[in-house]
Amino acid sequence: MFDYETLRVIWWVLLGALLIGFAVTDGFDLGIAALLRVLGRDDAERRAVLETVESVWEGNQVWLILGAGAIFAAWPLLYAAAFSGFYFAMLLTLLALIVRPVGFNFRNKFADPRWRGFWDWLLTVHGFVPALVFGVAFGNLFLGVPLRYDQTLRLTYDGGFFDLLRPFPLLVGLVSVAMILLHGAAWVALKSDDVVLARAERAVRVLAPTFVLLYLAAGLWLYFGVTGYALQGNLYDGPSNPLAKTVVQQGNWLVDSPLGGWAVLAAILALVAALTAAFLTGRRRHLPAFVASSIAVAGTIASAGLALFPFLLPSSLDPRSSLTVWDASSSRTTLGLMLLATVILLPLVMAYTAWVYHVLRGRVSLEHVRRTHSLY
Repeated sequence: MFDYETLRVIWWVLLGALLIGFAVTDGFDLGIAALLRVLGRDDAERRAVLETVESVWEGNQVWLILGAGAIFAAWPLLYAAAFSGFYFAMLLTLLALIVRPVGFNFRNKFADPRWRGFWDWLLTVHGFVPALVFGVAFGNLFLGVPLRYDQTLRLTYDGGFFDLLRPFPLLVGLVSVAMILLHGAAWVALKSDDVVLARAERAVRVLAPTFVLLYLAAGLWLYFGVTGYALQGNLYDGPSNPLAKTVVQQGNWLVDSPLGGWAVLAAILALVAALTAAFLTGRRRHLPAFVASSIAVAGTIASAGLALFPFLLPSSLDPRSSLTVWDASSSRTTLGLMLLATVILLPLVMAYTAWVYHVLRGRVSLEHVRRTHSLY
């Protein structure tokens, strides 16, 4: 069995993999919803857009459940602190996510254009809100979150929802929105035809450079305008205790972070992949374009995680209270048992997901939707 420190790093990698899995799979669901009224101009076209994802969206949310479960079991201090600090942001996100199954089920119950238009707008908002909130949350991690622990390890959070809406996190939120919209448009280009396909192709070609410009702007701001965090002294080797370390605010997240160089490489990969998605879409090579979009999403998430390492939740009130890979995890036994279960179950989830996508391959025909939508 691995030693405690190695298990902590393994679970940090697994947490990143689960977040990337969620962003890649459920990300295009959100992007499609946000673009619903742009890609579909009438009821049949919007139904065609929704049908590109209706058969897979529930399976995609498995990654969200896995990620939340992993944080709860492997990183309990992170789970507690995040839900305390980001409570209303998470509540807003959950409410938005609830709209999707309700909207899919209720939208077609009545043919009244006002009824369907109402649900189309709700689905659009549902796509934007989580993408923006997730990005704002990541942006706040780089600035630090106003939390502290006392000597008895009681957590205090000194902030509110609107305190999260600072300029840099909002910029990161826009990066997240542009990334998710690009990913959604790439999926619709892969799965649709006719005028919906043409609009999705145009959206990819517009959104890819938009994402690149916003991402570069956020990276430059992070490099020149945000102070990083650094651990001092030896790594803590023992049961999780956030106060058993020394942390200082100094340097730069990209230059002075232990994995900052890898974060830059991941960022470059994301930028190149986004532009490649636009190039391939212009050549009507939709499957490679969607793969490139997925790589752009993965590279973006990876760049943030690598730059933050070993910090999981930096504290702006008391840097020593920051949660890191070394002092926010469950016990060695818990991490070991969870790793064993993951090694067995995660490949099954991935194999089943791949099989589902293989079975459901092919495009949604707008002509077929127009011919049959009046029956519903």
